[in-house]
Formats: sequence, structure tokens, C-alpha cells
Amino acid sequence: MLPILFYSTFWFKSKVRVAFLEVRDQIARLNSFAQEHINGMAIVQLFNREEKQKDKYKNINTDHKNAHVKTIFYFSIFWPLVEVLASFAMALVVWYGGARALMDGVTFGVLLAFIQYVRQFFDPIRGLSEKYNTLQSALASSERIFNVLDTPNDVIESKNPIELVQPEGKIEFDRVNFRYNEDDQWVINDVSFEVNPGELLAIVGATGAGKTTIVNLLLRFYDIQQGKILLDGVDIRDLSLDALRSNFGLVLQDNALFSGTVHDNITLGNEKISREQVIAAAKEVEAHRFISKLPGGYDYKLRERGASLSLGQKQLICFVRAMVYDPKILILDEATSSVDSETEELVSKACERMMKGRTAIVIAHRLSTIRGADRILVMHKGKIRETGSHQELIEKVDGIYRKLYELQYKEQDIGVASIT
Repeated sequence: MLPILFYSTFWFKSKVRVAFLEVRDQIARLNSFAQEHINGMAIVQLFNREEKQKDKYKNINTDHKNAHVKTIFYFSIFWPLVEVLASFAMALVVWYGGARALMDGVTFGVLLAFIQYVRQFFDPIRGLSEKYNTLQSALASSERIFNVLDTPNDVIESKNPIELVQPEGKIEFDRVNFRYNEDDQWVINDVSFEVNPGELLAIVGATGAGKTTIVNLLLRFYDIQQGKILLDGVDIRDLSLDALRSNFGLVLQDNALFSGTVHDNITLGNEKISREQVIAAAKEVEAHRFISKLPGGYDYKLRERGASLSLGQKQLICFVRAMVYDPKILILDEATSSVDSETEELVSKACERMMKGRTAIVIAHRLSTIRGADRILVMHKGKIRETGSHQELIEKVDGIYRKLYELQYKEQDIGVASIT
């Protein structure tokens, strides 16, 4: 019976493993769909798509059910097969041993002993066959987890990192080339520029020009393929990630808040930052006024992603977070795009105070917010096409910056005319 049992076990393993992997994929689809549509419920209701999305959910749920049924089908074959083989083995022992006992070939005691041996042999196999289904389910789940854990880290820290004793905040890009995948085109192509300590650099360009990618490379969220990025004359790949990123304060267009108090969202659990420092930073960026009006003030508990606050309030908290860590280099990536005009004016004034004595890089689509920049880089398709001050770039008749500026203000003029 053993060859048949081994073959059936390996057959079941190969089939049920694939089936359980499919079950996990379907569960992931189901959870993802549910999470997306619970978060976007207002949009679904606004466009009257409830029934359509309900049908989609039913289809995904049906696929999930079918995947489960397939695993049950294989198990319904394997477990009875083990029972049949065990019973057949017992029958063979009784038939052959009984015939020998009748012919005085063996005693009845030996026959009973062999019957007990067969029963004891197949008892653990029966037990294992019952648990084998659960075992294969766990293996399929663990395979997905190990695939994530075994993903190689593309950003590798130096074994002997250099320490910056007194960072000044000078940044230099030296003929930098970068692409996300080997088969893709260069996202950043032969980019070179310098930002001196205390200087305000603005980066503008159309969507997809590579502006945010420059920030990602500077913070080593990705590593470049060619060229060098230097911080105070040191290649950032020779610094530890902690030492590198501790010099930066970053405010993104998409404000990232977590469940917890306002104070915890600002300090991110850093016990070295006192409440007095938090309040002082909030006053600097004009956020103390609205925070103090919240129930509980700085101890007010935010819901997931700060759902209880307006976009402008969430962005102001992100500004306080950047300010309270007192970074040497400040990076603003479309940081004022989600706030109203009144809040933008407050934030702009706060930004001016935040940037004093700091190196600052500002990425903006609203060109009116970067007129006071020391230098502006105009990017197009991953390359720096123009560089200079606002006035210098405006004076270029066929320049990209001038066209962007005229287009932006033309749209504003049309909007004002239509209102009047």
C-alpha cells in the first residue's frame, strides 16, 4: 500500500498547494476591494454605483468561493483514499494471515498481532491526512509572507559609514542618471546642480518631469545607477540612512497622519521632543490656533489618516512635524497645493521663517509661490532645461518657464473675467 499512498500524497500536495495559493490571492482581492470601497464610499454613492460595485464584489466573492471549493474537492479525495488504503491493507492481512493460520502456517496470536500492527501503522497516517489540509493552507500563506521577507533590499547601507560632525546643508548632483527598471527609459537623465547652504532652490516642470524623483533619490528611497549625489561633499551612499535622513525635513502633498493624538503625530513617538517644543513649533507655522480649539487640544485623538480634520489642518500638522525636528535641509513637495488661499498665506509666511538659516528645496506647480527663490530649475522629461532666477527665466522669450507662467496666469485671467 505504501507506493500508492506516497504517490497519492505527492499528487494531493501538488494540487492543493496551487489551490490554496489561489485562495490566498482571492482573499487579497476581496480585502483590497472592500477596503478601497469602504474608504471611497462617498464617491460610490455620489455617482450611484452601489449596485454595480455590489455586482463586482459578488463576482470576486464567487471566485473566492470557487477557490475554496477546489481545496475541499481535493481533500474529499485524499482523506477517503487513505481510509480505503488502510481498510484494504487490513483486509489483505486478514485474508492472507487467516489462510495461513488455517493451514497452521502461523498462529492466531501472530495474526492478531499483525492486525494490531496495521491498525497502529495507519492511525497516525489517518490523523496526518486530517491535518494535511490545514498544513498545506499554512504553507501557502507562509510562502506569500516569505516572498515579501525575502525581497532583496536595493538600498544597501555602507559597512563603514562616514559621520557628518557639523552638517552645513550643501547638496550636489553630479551627472546623475536613474531609472526604476532596467528596461525603462531614464527618469533622471544627466542631471547636475548645486544647492549651497541656506539657499532656496525651486524645481518646476510638467507632471512626470522627474521633480519628486529627485527628492526620492536625495533621501535614498532609491539608489542611482550613474553619477553621484553629495551632501557636504560626501557621497550619500557612504552615510548611514539614519544619519542622512536626520538632516532632512519633508512635507509632501499627500499628508500622512496616523491614528493617535495630535502630539503623537507631530513627534512620531520621539520622547526627546517636549510638549513645549511642539507648541513653539505649532506657533511658528500658525497651527497652534486651530489645535488649541480641538477637544483636548494636543491630546485630541485623530482617526485613521486624520479623517476628522480638514485638508489644510492636516497639512499644517505636517508642517509642525517638519519644524519640530529642526532639520538642516527642508524639502516641500507641493506642500501648499491642498490648502485654501487664507491658509496658504499663513503657510507661506511660516515657510519663510522655517527656511531661514536652512537649505530649502521647493517643488511647486503654482509658480507664484516660488518667485522669491534664489534659483529655479526647470525640468522637462528628466533633464534640466533651464536654470536661473524668476526674473531671468521670465525674460527668455521662448523659454519653458515663461510659457508655463503665461499659461498659468492666462487661465487665472480667464477665470477672473468669467466671474466679473
